[in-house]
Amino acid sequence: MRRLLATVFRVVAPATRMQGDTMKGLMQPTQLTINYLFDRAEKYHREKTIVTATATGRERITYGEWADRTRRLASVLDTLGISNLGRVATFAWNTQRHLELYFAAPCSGRVLHTLNIRLFPEQLTYIVNHAEDEVIFIDTSIFPLIEPLLSTFTTVKHLVFMYDGKGEVPASVPGFQVHEYEALLAAAKPAVWPSNIDENQAASMCYTSGTTGNPKGVVYSHRSTYLHTMGAMTVDSLGARESDVILPVVPMFHANSWGLAHAGVASGADLIMPGPDLSGPAVANLIVEEKVTVAAGVPTIWMAVLPELKGRDTSSLRSIPCGGSAVPKALSEAYREQTGLPILQAWGMTETSPIAAVCTMSKADQLLPQEEQAELRTTVGLIAFGVEMRVVEPGTTTPQPWDGETSGELQCAGPWIASNYYNDPRSGESFTEDGWLRTGDVAVVDSKGRIRLVDRTKDLIKSGGEWISSVDVENELMAHPKIAEAAVIGVPHPKWSERPLACVVVKPGETLTKEEVLEFIAPSLAKWQMPDDVVFIPEVPKTSVGKFSKKTLREQFETYQLPTV
Repeated sequence: MRRLLATVFRVVAPATRMQGDTMKGLMQPTQLTINYLFDRAEKYHREKTIVTATATGRERITYGEWADRTRRLASVLDTLGISNLGRVATFAWNTQRHLELYFAAPCSGRVLHTLNIRLFPEQLTYIVNHAEDEVIFIDTSIFPLIEPLLSTFTTVKHLVFMYDGKGEVPASVPGFQVHEYEALLAAAKPAVWPSNIDENQAASMCYTSGTTGNPKGVVYSHRSTYLHTMGAMTVDSLGARESDVILPVVPMFHANSWGLAHAGVASGADLIMPGPDLSGPAVANLIVEEKVTVAAGVPTIWMAVLPELKGRDTSSLRSIPCGGSAVPKALSEAYREQTGLPILQAWGMTETSPIAAVCTMSKADQLLPQEEQAELRTTVGLIAFGVEMRVVEPGTTTPQPWDGETSGELQCAGPWIASNYYNDPRSGESFTEDGWLRTGDVAVVDSKGRIRLVDRTKDLIKSGGEWISSVDVENELMAHPKIAEAAVIGVPHPKWSERPLACVVVKPGETLTKEEVLEFIAPSLAKWQMPDDVVFIPEVPKTSVGKFSKKTLREQFETYQLPTV
C-alpha cells in the first residue's frame, strides 16, 4: 500500500504543485470565445430555422445553411484584405445576413462594428472614422441615409451591398471598391476558424447614442460576450432555450440586440428577424403567425403592438422583455390583462453589454396579490447574476442603505461591464477610481435588493429643496386611458429653480384637457410633485434607440413661461 501511495503521489504532485501559498486548480484553460457559440449551433442545431421578414415576404433558412454562409463570409473578409482585428462595419436592419456578420467577423479574428442607422450624420462620420472601419456592409434600402456621408469616411475601402427588396446595388461609388454580398459569397469557400483567437481580444464594438457630445465607443471582448450569453440563458434572465422562437425587435445595432442574437444562436432557438418594418401590425403578425415565445423591444414598440394583438392568439408567448426606458405600470398591466403576460422589465446600457438587471418574480413575489406584483414589476428587479451593483451617495463610494427610500447613483462592475471607452479622454467621467461604471441612473434599493430607477441624473427636476422624479410623474400620466405618451421635464422657475412640465400625447380620436390630466394624477402625487402645466404635443421626440429625448424637449421648451410664474 505504501508503494502504491508513493506512486500515486509521484504522479499527482507535479500537477498540484504549490506556488507560494497558492494551490491552483486542475481545470482546462479553455478560451471563452464566440467561436464556441457558433460551433455549437453548427454541430447540434443544423435543422433549426432563421426567418427574415423582407419587403417581398419572409425568407427561411436553416442553421446549417446559415453556418455555411457565415464561414464563406469569413473567407470573403480574407479576400477583401480586411486586417486581423480590422473593424467590419454594418449599416443594416435585423436580418439573417446581419446575423452572418455577427459571427463571421469575430470568429475570423476581426471586430464587428454595428452602426446605429438613426444617429445624426456628423455622429456617423465620427464613429466610422474613430473606429477606423475598413469595410461597411449596407442594406440597399437604407443606402440613401449613408450615401451623402461617404466622402467623409477616411479609412473605409470597401462597400458591400446587401439587397433587401428595396433600393439598388450601385454599379460604382467614387473612391470605394463596390461589391454585391451574394456574389461574394457564391465565389467563396467556407473558412476554417483561426486557432489563435484570445478570449480577451476585441470581438465587437458599439457606440453610445451620443445624447451629449460625440458617441463613446464600447469594445466587447470574446470573453465578455461569452459570459453575457451564458447570463442571458439563465432562467432568471431571458432564459433563452432550444425550444424558443425568439423575435429580437430591438435593433442589432443597439447593444448587440440585448444579447439575443448570441443567446439565440448558442441555445439553438428559432430566430425571427423582423427586418425594416417595426410597425405595430408587422410585429404583431410575426408574433402570432410564427408562434413567437420571446419578443424583446423598447416600450414605444409595445405601445404600438398592444392594440394589434387584441382578439388574436398569443398563447405561444412566454416572455416580453422590455428595456431602454422605464416601462409604465399601465402598459405592463395592459399586456397582462390582454395576453396573460406582463412585460418583463430589464435594465442595462451599451456599457453593460447590456443586461445588468432583470425583474423576474421570486417564489414569494408570485404569492402576492396582483396589485402588489404589479408594483414590484415597476422595478428592474435584482442585479443580474455575474454583475455587482452599488448605490452610493453622489461623489463618494459610500453605500446608501437598502431601505427603499434613500436614493443614490447606481454603479456597476463585472465581467461584461466596460472598464473604459475606446480611445476617449472622457472615460474618467464615467468610471470611478476603483473601477466601477457610473451609470448616470439614480436608484433606490429595497431590503431584498430590488432596484428601482428613480430617474436619469440629468432628468431629475430640482424644485426648491426637493428632487422630483420625472419617471414617477410619467408613470401616473401613462395610466390615463386617453394618454398615448407622456414625458416630464423641468423648466426654469424664478422661485423654485425648476418646476415640472408635462408633455402629453393624446391617443388618436380622443380629447383631453389640462384640467382632466391634473385631476387624474393628483391623488397619487404630493402637491409639490404635480406639474405646473400640461402641454399637448403630436409626439414625444425619440433618441436614436427609441428612448424619449428629453434633451430635445428641454431645448424646445427652454423659454417656456409657466402659468405659475
